[in-house]
Amino acid sequence: MNTRPWSYRDLDRIEELEAECFSDPWPRRALADSFLSDIFFGVALEEEEGLVGYGGVRVAGDEAEIELIAVSEMYRRCGRGGKILCDLLEIAKEHGARRVFLEVRVSNAAAQLLYLKAGFRGLYARSRYYPDGEDAVVMVKEI
Repeated sequence: MNTRPWSYRDLDRIEELEAECFSDPWPRRALADSFLSDIFFGVALEEEEGLVGYGGVRVAGDEAEIELIAVSEMYRRCGRGGKILCDLLEIAKEHGARRVFLEVRVSNAAAQLLYLKAGFRGLYARSRYYPDGEDAVVMVKEI
């Protein structure tokens, strides 16, 4: 399990994983635009088979937001999501963040457990946050 900064050559695989992992994947254009941002940082997780997970964080001042974390289904529940999250938190801290936010679907218990174990706490719910009408839980961690 090796993480590294994601690069533009990863875009096709990241787009595939977005479609595999989410019912409302980021559009290719939004993923590509992240490479133009000075405040967005992405990590790619590689196994022998290639890229199997990724994540991204946006850092502005003393706050950061975890924008996405995804791991291919066959590699879940083995610590890979936690590794990506840990790397993103470290990046946020290195760039001056003291507080990190994220949103997670209310139905995504596995992700919520990952975030709780990492020290996040729930703040409030955002009603009908996702395109399908599902609510999101907003979580925060002080770092």
